[in-house]
Amino acid sequence: MLFISPWLIGLVWFYLYPFAASLFYSFFNATAFGLGSFVGFRNYQLMALDPLFWRSLLNTIAYTAGSVLLGTFLALSLALLVPKRRGGSVYRTIFYLPMVVPFSAVSIIWIWILHPQYGLLNHYLQQFGVSPPGWLSDPKWAMPALVIVSGWSIGNMLVLYLAGILDIPAELYEAARLDGASAWKRLTRITLPMLSPVILFNLIIGLISGFQYFVQPYIMTNGGPADSTLVYPLYLYRNAFQFFRMGYACAMGWVLFLVLLVLTAFVLNSSRRWVHYRG
Repeated sequence: MLFISPWLIGLVWFYLYPFAASLFYSFFNATAFGLGSFVGFRNYQLMALDPLFWRSLLNTIAYTAGSVLLGTFLALSLALLVPKRRGGSVYRTIFYLPMVVPFSAVSIIWIWILHPQYGLLNHYLQQFGVSPPGWLSDPKWAMPALVIVSGWSIGNMLVLYLAGILDIPAELYEAARLDGASAWKRLTRITLPMLSPVILFNLIIGLISGFQYFVQPYIMTNGGPADSTLVYPLYLYRNAFQFFRMGYACAMGWVLFLVLLVLTAFVLNSSRRWVHYRG
């Protein structure tokens, strides 16, 4: 107990206490300067009438869905293409390197890449005769641009998929080849079912990360244009540290916690139908 006491103190003081305190503050008209008066469930009722709350929630759902789908497709595709034995460590290192770069630096780089006039991406699109969009300055393209940027940070997912692929018994593929199974059959009947536990893990982590997405929209768009990239954590941050509505922000945090709890429970419950565990 003596040796683990620093960790226990940190757990209680930096996690459990703020967790409980935020629930307490959500029932008060709290600001950055004081607790305020008790208002009951008023903060939760105000959320139901707040159009920006619903806009930020829908934007977050759209981003999470897009980033999880894109990240799963890219990470799984690259994991299938990476050599499994010779030279595989080199590719794993290359694909994981973007995860080492801070998100703030990545955001600045992508602001330059997506610049409507001088950006690298629009330059190459013009070379192919494509009329490039305004990306971060166009309400229709700002959220898709953030989803594209999310494909930069698939290193964690890719490494897990590679580990899962290497864990699949080679005799399964040998038996399938002897039976005349095509590459597509081997992928859909062996690889994907055997990878389903890893897919489930990455799906839950991507879901949680997507609903906590903050740094890149804060730096790249600050919620604009026309609130098209106003994600839930960014709106929560504004209420807490710009509008000083701490009670309302705490209530938003608990709603986010409940939404993630319900979605995670739904995914775990549905996994019984499509996740296959060896043995």
